[in-house]
Amino acid sequence: MESKVGLGLVSLLLLSWLLSSSSSSLADDVKVAVKGEAAIATTDESFICATLDWWPSGKCDYGQCPWGLAGILNLDLDNKILSNAIKVFNPLRIRVGGSLQDQVVYEHTHSYNKKCPKFEKEDGGMFGFSEGCLRTERWDQLNHLFNQTGALVTFGLNALNGRTRSKQSDNLFVGKWKNGNARHLMRYTHHKGYKIDSYELGNELCGSGVSGKLTAEQYAEDIVKMKKFLTKLYPDQASRPKVLGPAGFYDRKWFETFLKATGPGVVDGVTHHLYNLGAGVDPTLIDKVQDPSYLDQIDKTYNDVSDTVQKFGPWTAPWVGEAGGAYNSGGKDVSNTFANGFWYLDQLGMASKFNHKVFCRQALIGGNYALLNTTTFIPNPDFYGALLWHRLMGKEVLSTTHNGSPYLRAYAHCSRNTPGVTVVLINMSNSTSFDVSIVDDPNSSPSNQKKVSSGGHAQREEYHLTPKDGNIRSDVLLLNGTPLKLTNSSDIPELNPTSVDASQPIHMAADSIVFARLQGFNAAACCKK
Repeated sequence: MESKVGLGLVSLLLLSWLLSSSSSSLADDVKVAVKGEAAIATTDESFICATLDWWPSGKCDYGQCPWGLAGILNLDLDNKILSNAIKVFNPLRIRVGGSLQDQVVYEHTHSYNKKCPKFEKEDGGMFGFSEGCLRTERWDQLNHLFNQTGALVTFGLNALNGRTRSKQSDNLFVGKWKNGNARHLMRYTHHKGYKIDSYELGNELCGSGVSGKLTAEQYAEDIVKMKKFLTKLYPDQASRPKVLGPAGFYDRKWFETFLKATGPGVVDGVTHHLYNLGAGVDPTLIDKVQDPSYLDQIDKTYNDVSDTVQKFGPWTAPWVGEAGGAYNSGGKDVSNTFANGFWYLDQLGMASKFNHKVFCRQALIGGNYALLNTTTFIPNPDFYGALLWHRLMGKEVLSTTHNGSPYLRAYAHCSRNTPGVTVVLINMSNSTSFDVSIVDDPNSSPSNQKKVSSGGHAQREEYHLTPKDGNIRSDVLLLNGTPLKLTNSSDIPELNPTSVDASQPIHMAADSIVFARLQGFNAAACCKK
């Protein structure tokens, strides 16, 4: 009797799943046109990036203190979930930096007995904190983690050492950069054989600054000196860390002046920051992440940065050096949930389209916007979105358009390490499902559009992401209907696709995200020479 009841229940669940997954008659038909002749932009191989920040446990906003022990100086570097989460990207790009980096001094190896202060609350201090110190022992421990996990590391240096606030303008810092402390750290790092992918100078000191600023001319002079030092320290260009800057919010005049003052061969990546969702305390945050017209507003910033770099620094390329969506540690019960994926994956697609090489998410751990839960280290939904992007989306970005609802976003890249094209589809509508057909669009003429051939591949791989119980504010992510959970040994679970008849449209439920790999799409841009 029990077995019959069990079989009946299974059959009922299966029928329910099939009905919800195949309700084509209730779905809007949409054709997504992908122009596969040539790439419109390219990203770095390691486009996905996450940050580690300096914030101590005393960092509080809106009556919350969401950082806990997730800052660079107190994070449990031996946590197995942390290690596995970095390692699974093979590799993950990590940016070490943040608001307090211009108050960090680096301990000398021969002076362990000298005072090496911790960050403390301080009235009048930048961001309300005192100077802090990175102990040599801690730097060794961090590099051990990076080496064990294969991380690509960007380290942000203190650009204000030795400087004081101007008497004429309180936000402007003046005086010569005392770079001896930073040079010591770089020498020590080189001597130990630690691999650093890039160094970045200062944090949010460009334009009008946040808690302080430098003139574009002064910052350019400092970064040129840093480049010269690294060139001497690493004579072999192949092993030399890249130089990044200015690590702040875009200001056209400041960025133009900076690029003209540095000239070719200095800056390897132009980093800018984005927090386009506003304050984390905003009660409309949940609405913003689902509002395509609101999300479209940042399109201009991406375009302007890309245009400025092309005109004044064509030898380099733009990076998103830090983006957390909502500032002041993100939004509680929004930034760590499925809903935030609408914003995050849309930003990845938008940044790629405008030729940005890297996108650094604030943060890997810490605050409300982290990819990993601050206390348990268990991955939040956006962690899996980032991992799928990293594994499936290649460097070549393809033009992608459709004339359907603005609540449907679509982006396409050449597939990573496999033939064909991968598309990511984002359905921000809470009521409309879509049946999406991918069409080859060689010249944007509707009469010449044709449905993508299966190319001998009868099946298409699909990854459907939905929230638990249909609640977009859930922090539990379902992949093809199954909750993603760590294994018993704290490993990241397998992310397996479902195979679908390649001749059928991609069915998207309301409030869902889909990655689809089309091996039969023989795009010219994706043919390896």
